[in-house]
Parts: sequence; structure tokens; C-alpha cells
Amino acid sequence: MTRYEFSPQPNSDRLTQRFVWDLPNLSRFDRYLLSQLLAVFGFFALVLVSVYWVNRAVSLFDRLIGDGQSTLVFVEFSLLALPNVIRLVLPIAAFAAAVYVTNRMMRESELVTMQATGSSAFRLARPVFVFGLTVTVLHLLLMNILVPRSDALLREREAQVSNDVTARYLKVGEFMHPSPGVTLFIGEISEDGQLRNVFLFDDRDVASSNTYTALRALLAPGDAGPVLLMFDGMIQSVARADGRLSVTRYADYSFDLLSLIEEQGGAMRVVETATTLEIIRTDPVAWPATYNTSYEYVLQELHSRFAQPFLSAAAAMVGFAALQLGAFSRFGLTRQILGAVLVLIFLQLLNTTGASMAARNASAWPAIYVAPLAGFAIAFAMLHLSQSIPPWRRRAT
Repeated sequence: MTRYEFSPQPNSDRLTQRFVWDLPNLSRFDRYLLSQLLAVFGFFALVLVSVYWVNRAVSLFDRLIGDGQSTLVFVEFSLLALPNVIRLVLPIAAFAAAVYVTNRMMRESELVTMQATGSSAFRLARPVFVFGLTVTVLHLLLMNILVPRSDALLREREAQVSNDVTARYLKVGEFMHPSPGVTLFIGEISEDGQLRNVFLFDDRDVASSNTYTALRALLAPGDAGPVLLMFDGMIQSVARADGRLSVTRYADYSFDLLSLIEEQGGAMRVVETATTLEIIRTDPVAWPATYNTSYEYVLQELHSRFAQPFLSAAAAMVGFAALQLGAFSRFGLTRQILGAVLVLIFLQLLNTTGASMAARNASAWPAIYVAPLAGFAIAFAMLHLSQSIPPWRRRAT
């Protein structure tokens, strides 16, 4: 049987002080509860990341494989999307771990025994707070370094793939549309790489529409990108003013394929691809020109990278504190769990509202910090309330 070390705290006036200053001196029970939280957190994080990642991987697979990309490109894109997926699930996983471990320890009388020996709710919440800070540090690392880096690499690779005309547009027997007003058709691709029966319609010119046909064609590298070399064909131009048709026959003709592809904008610098240190080092006056967005949005993004990670700690504390309001029950604490879920939804609404307000008005940036601060305040209030209600007056589910 495991022996737990505890420190009864009869003086409620010093609960908060002891809660903060005793953090480095974790007892055996604290380490036990912290290990349980971390283990369950790892499980929930793995499950949630897998669900999110599979959902994203399906759409990536359809888009990339459908465009003729290899499996290695699909795997690369999926791995680059992982940091952002992990960032999204961290608060939910921390909340789920705190609720699951607290509910199990209440059901198995472990927390009830600690409370009976004199440990206060604040004393029992100490390892949960340490657990929340651990998840917050991981969240800060993701938000400020890993996610921007992975987003930058992902956008760069997307820009490269979008310009890979060999994979995207060399499909036999299909009418392809590289950009509005452009239609490309290839009748056959021989074993030696020659394109046969090529049809190209370009309706982007304001003066005329041009139709290019060729019996055979080849792809060749050019200074600015791939070039389509067409042989034994003709160009039919129809003037928009009077409808006059002019025909030009040629033995060989070169066409810049990059001019046919609609600009994707994937390589454009955006604030999501810049690390926090890069944003801070950039002059705020130059933010709109540097990141192609408003000053308010960049400021909101910067503060969100510091505020949102603390939602993970707040969610863990709320999950633990809500269950302290219930009495011991072999059937669990259903009402308290539902209440904690409602509080988490409320905090998410506060977070979304605060971010929207800051994106519209630069002076409203403190609203971004309302959600995590409200989470800690609600958790503190529930812990205090759990000590004010006698155990025999609590309703068990």
C-alpha cells in the first residue's frame, strides 16, 4: 500500500501563500498525482491528435494525390501540419486528464482520504497547478516557435507544389484549367515523354482569344520556370473588336507555362509564419507592409500567443476544482463534470470574443487575457467554495 505525505493546513488564511511558495517541495502524493495526470494527458493528447490528424490527412490525400503528387509529399505535408494540430488539442487534453484522474481518485477514495487527514482543496490542487504549468510551457513553445516554423515550411512547400506543372497538369484525356480563362488538354503522352495532340486555349487577353494546337510537345526547363515546346501546330486568334480570325502556322513554338498558372500567394509573408521574436523585432509601424495585414491583427496575434497557452492551465484547474464540489460517490460526479464542461465552453467563448475585439481595435488587446484569467478565477472560487460547504451537505450524483 502506498504511503502519502501530506501537510495539513488548518489556517485557511495562509492557503494561497502555502499553495504558491511550496510548489518546489512536492510531496510523494503530489508526485503521484502529477504522474497520473501526465500519463492520462499523454493518452488523451495522442487520441485527439490522431483524430484531428486523420481528418486533415484525408483532405490532404485527396488534394495532393489527385494532383499527381507522390506519397512522400503527402507524408511531408501531414507532418508539417502536426504542430498546429497539437496546439489545438492541448487545452482539451489537459482538461480531460484533470477530470478523468480527479473523478477516478474520488471514486476510489484517494482524494477523500487526503481530505479527511486535513489536506485542503488548495493543497490537493497544487500538483494540478504544476501539471497545468507544464502543459502551458509546451503550449508556449508550440505557439511561439514550432507552429510558425512549420506553417512557414508548409506554405513554402505548397508554393513549390503549386508550380509543379508536371504533376498537376500533365494528365491525359482531361480538360484542365490552370487558371481562369485557360484550358489545357493533352491527348497522349508517349513512353519517351512526348506530349501528343496538345490543345491550349487562352482567353485572358482583353484584345483577343488565342487557341494553340500542336501535334507534339515537350516540357523543358527555362530561366523563369518550365517551358512548353510545341511542334507542328498553329495559333488561331480571334479579335474581340470585330471577330476577325487570324491563323498562324509554326514548326516550333515555346510557351511559358508559369504564365498560365494562377498566382497562389502561398509564398507571401504572413504573420502566422513569423516567430514571436521576429514579430517583436519588426518595427510596429512596418507590420502592415511586412505581413500584408492590419496593425490590429498583428497585435492580436502577438498577444494571443502568450494568452492562449495559459488556457491549458486554466482548463486543468477548472476540471479539478469543479469535481471538488461533489461528495464521494461510487457512481462518479456527473453533475460536476457537466458543469466543468460548461465552464470550459464559456471560457472558449470568452477567448474567441476577446480575439475578435482585439483584431478590430488595437486598444482592446487586454480582452485577449480575459479568458485565462477568468478560468483561474473560477477555479479559485470553486476551490474556496468546496471548503466552505460541509461534506454532508454536498449532493453526490
